[in-house]
Amino acid sequence: MQTYDAPLRDMRFVLHELFEGDGFGGLKAHEEFTPDLLDAVLEEANKLAKDVLLPLNASGDIEGCHYENGVVRTPQGFRQAYDTFREGGWTALASDPEWGGQGLPETVNKLVEEMICSTNLSFSLYPGLTHGATTAIEGHATDALKQAYLPKMVSGEWSGTMCLTESHCGTDLGLLRTKAEPQADGSYKVTGSKIFISAGDHDLTSNVIHLVLARLPDAPKGVKGISLFLVPKFLPKDDGTPGPSNGVSVAAIEHKMGMKASATCQMNFDEATGWIVGEPNKGLAAMFTMMNTERVSVGVQGLGINEIAYQSAVAYAKDRLQGRSLSGPKRPDLPADPIIVHPDVRRMLMTMRAYAEGCRALGQWCARALDAEKHSDDPEVKQRATDFIALMTPVVKALFTDFGSEAANLAVQTYGGHGYIREHGVEQFVRDSRIAQIYEGTNGVQALDLVGRKLPANMGRNLRPFFHAVSNLIEEMGAPEDKALKAFTGGLQQAFGALQLATGMIAQKGLKDPEEAGAAATDYLRLMGLVGIGYTFLKAATIATARLAEGAGEDAGFYKAKLATASFFFDRILPQATAMFLAIKSGKRSLMALDADAF
Repeated sequence: MQTYDAPLRDMRFVLHELFEGDGFGGLKAHEEFTPDLLDAVLEEANKLAKDVLLPLNASGDIEGCHYENGVVRTPQGFRQAYDTFREGGWTALASDPEWGGQGLPETVNKLVEEMICSTNLSFSLYPGLTHGATTAIEGHATDALKQAYLPKMVSGEWSGTMCLTESHCGTDLGLLRTKAEPQADGSYKVTGSKIFISAGDHDLTSNVIHLVLARLPDAPKGVKGISLFLVPKFLPKDDGTPGPSNGVSVAAIEHKMGMKASATCQMNFDEATGWIVGEPNKGLAAMFTMMNTERVSVGVQGLGINEIAYQSAVAYAKDRLQGRSLSGPKRPDLPADPIIVHPDVRRMLMTMRAYAEGCRALGQWCARALDAEKHSDDPEVKQRATDFIALMTPVVKALFTDFGSEAANLAVQTYGGHGYIREHGVEQFVRDSRIAQIYEGTNGVQALDLVGRKLPANMGRNLRPFFHAVSNLIEEMGAPEDKALKAFTGGLQQAFGALQLATGMIAQKGLKDPEEAGAAATDYLRLMGLVGIGYTFLKAATIATARLAEGAGEDAGFYKAKLATASFFFDRILPQATAMFLAIKSGKRSLMALDADAF
């Protein structure tokens, strides 16, 4: 059974307690959003997720989307759920009030996204892609395009997509062939085909606004010759309502491993009217505004699956009777003990729990930086936030989705044979989570982006906010009297030392041989992610220890559990940093030894 109730206490912890004084908070733009108001938003979002979205998750997976006579239909109940979602203002949560948004902090928005992804990952893509598209339009389109499209997209009346991939090219967008011919009125005629377009067509909104990468007639070859165009499914009439069809059609929907209630479409553009977004031949930079937003959101998808997989596995482990505890029966009144008493089951549950809490905390740190980048009045803070986001975006996307997929598989393992069949619902988590490691740039590409672009950029400046925060915390901790905090500090110091050494090795070897950097990339990304999560767990453990010493009252159980989870992370997960370092240190030799013909 798919089990979920938002971890509101932990969400309040990372939102209000964990990052005080990190230099990214205290924004004037968010002064009106009191903790009580933000907590109320989270509580209402939990109700929506549990009561509206979760009941459609399994049924939507079974039914899937339908493609009939060129029209895409979402599963039963999705249209009504989307109307409820839109009417409640959830599509506009973090959008700019200028366009009808509520302007809430990205910190809260990411927690709400997590709930939506936990309870119905397929559903999350429809509003999620729209939010990404509005980000690109707001950042790069003309005022006329903003006025015409943003209010309806922010309200959720219209939806948005990103159209990059073509059948002959995936990540290498320099090979794309879609063309855009300029017209006398300043518009363009866009012609070409795209594949793997999430939410490319559906019955949830009255119009779908596509952001399409294409080439102008005189464009240079490669990625330097790509422009971005806004192409609506229906051309708006003078009154703003959808008008005539615009040469945009669906050739088919993809038959996928998972995410079956999300319409992934093959799209055809046949001299469709569009308008350029940003400057000619600089469309990739404009599209990356959306892609980077989506990469962080895809990381949240991994976190969402992680959390519901964990909760479902815990519920089953408490209920399933099998065997007796190795230390003697724990429930002599029953014919067997619940499997939660067994060490290996505990290993799986604690791994999922540590992954979820660690990623939630690290994600919240990044969300605070996103808010600071947009709203801080201090240029130095804005620059530090920009650098931090650039560094951490590939880490969030890749690490969170790797952990989400692993947690989904651990949930199946916890259920045993019952996890492998449909009726309990956890096998869906495995199928749904798998794509998150692939789209928006595979996790291997994220690792290459980290070591090949983000590390050397601006003479290594992107590393400073992260490295300084970790080193400052270790220095502040010194040698704590508390035995657990002392062990945690030593563990983080050792892992951070490995990260520093690995960074130096990659910088030195990578300059001489790019394959050395490529060979180290995936291990390096995970190493950095583990150190980042270790940083958040050390901060969390320090706060929990102080609160318990003060007398935490009814919150004592929460803080004790936080310390137990931190202890598991430092004992069982962070030591992987040593293995990551040794793998990086080995270089490319064994990895590249075989000739291609020998495989």
